[in-house]
Amino acid sequence: MKTFSASTAQSLLFQPWAVVPLLWVAATVAGLLLERHISLTSQAMLYVLAVVLASYTLGWVESVVCAVGAVVAFNFFFVPPRWTFEVDGREHLITLFTMLLVALTISHLAAGLRREAEMARLNARRAQQLQELASGLSGLTSAQDMATMGRVALDEAFAGPNLLVLRRPDGELDTPEGLAPAVRDGLLCCMREVAVLGPGTGRWPGLDAWYLPLGDKQQTSGAALVQPALASDTGGREHAQALCTLVWQALLRLSLDSSMRAAQSEAQHQQLQSTYLAAISHDLRTPLAAVVGAASALQTQRDKLSPQEQDRLLGSIVSEASYLCNLTENTLQLVSLSNAPGELHRDWESMEEIVGAVLARVRGRDPARRIKSQVPEGLPLIKADPVLLAQLLDNLLDNALKYSIDAIDLSVSARAHEMQVCVKDRGPGIAPEDQASMFEPYTRGDVASQRGAGLGLALCRAIAHAHGGTLAFEQRSGGGSNFILTLPMETQQPGSLTS
Repeated sequence: MKTFSASTAQSLLFQPWAVVPLLWVAATVAGLLLERHISLTSQAMLYVLAVVLASYTLGWVESVVCAVGAVVAFNFFFVPPRWTFEVDGREHLITLFTMLLVALTISHLAAGLRREAEMARLNARRAQQLQELASGLSGLTSAQDMATMGRVALDEAFAGPNLLVLRRPDGELDTPEGLAPAVRDGLLCCMREVAVLGPGTGRWPGLDAWYLPLGDKQQTSGAALVQPALASDTGGREHAQALCTLVWQALLRLSLDSSMRAAQSEAQHQQLQSTYLAAISHDLRTPLAAVVGAASALQTQRDKLSPQEQDRLLGSIVSEASYLCNLTENTLQLVSLSNAPGELHRDWESMEEIVGAVLARVRGRDPARRIKSQVPEGLPLIKADPVLLAQLLDNLLDNALKYSIDAIDLSVSARAHEMQVCVKDRGPGIAPEDQASMFEPYTRGDVASQRGAGLGLALCRAIAHAHGGTLAFEQRSGGGSNFILTLPMETQQPGSLTS
């Protein structure tokens, strides 16, 4: 013997075919209870009301059955002779037929209205999904992420299984392993023909799915498979096409952005090369002309020149050649760091030794001993490339010597997990409008009296970044510049490392 729970009984109660007899019973009971107070026409209206309720809540077949059953029940219970299916009188027969016609008409109109309401709700959901998909795709920067979001949207709109694959650079589709050959052929065909295949399209109508290309005749980015596919579901096919179009437009935007960035990078590279050639040609031409002129004078007029003139020409050759060496070294180092950042040979080094070596070289350009250094003893070691750090400090000190006439302070300090090296001078400083571009190559500010390609500070910043540090500028109160090099320090020093 079977038992039914309350939920089971409730689910059976609201089944469509269970509602139909309930409406008949309700209309009949109401008519019998009100029989002494209402006319036969009003009793018929109770059944018409039952038909209206059925039409708005049940399907077309259930509504028609309810309408026919209501006419039969009205005839049996209320039309004379009562309790029979016979009809006494032409007037009652006309009433029954009219009632049946009205009931069927109401059922038909209600069913049509319900279909239109369902279609309107479906279109609203589809429009909302398109809007959400467009919004989601706009924030993605990966083609694979876009394809994944597109497939998820297809799964939400259609029962599936659905598929969305992208086109590889070699022109083939990046299909998953184990995909049926027929499905792969359909995806390739729709992509190559740039046409929708499947039921209702006029192309391969025997298929059980829609095959949709991602793209147009100029460019295709992939293909999609959508199931189920019905030839009569024009709206569904159009919605699938709209979803695929949004995904393709997002992929096209990504491709255009990539092409634009590549074009901008190439334009910047060309502009950089032009600027480099212009700057280098100018800065090489002048010292080379000076070297050639001095060497030519010594070669052709040596006997006519005094020893002082000869020493002056030799000093000019040495000075200009040193400048050319420095310019060449800066250029090569900047190119090397720009092309292969991070590939440094770093080892444990002492900042005291690096500063000492730099000062020993710079003393030849600082006969007045303007550079004052403050390097405390016992500084922690840092992992660095000593040659590059020495070149960085050499460039900063060389700039300070060229642009200032007062004392120059070089100080080193260690705090927390970083080490700071400061180079301070009392020169003219750097104008606020030039501070944003002072670390860019070929930038020399507004000091026109000094020559150079403007590579020194750009190289200093590149060396600092290559060591994981920073190079900052501060305007000193009272005039002058303060360049602050900050380098990271390892927590464990070589002496404290344990095996």
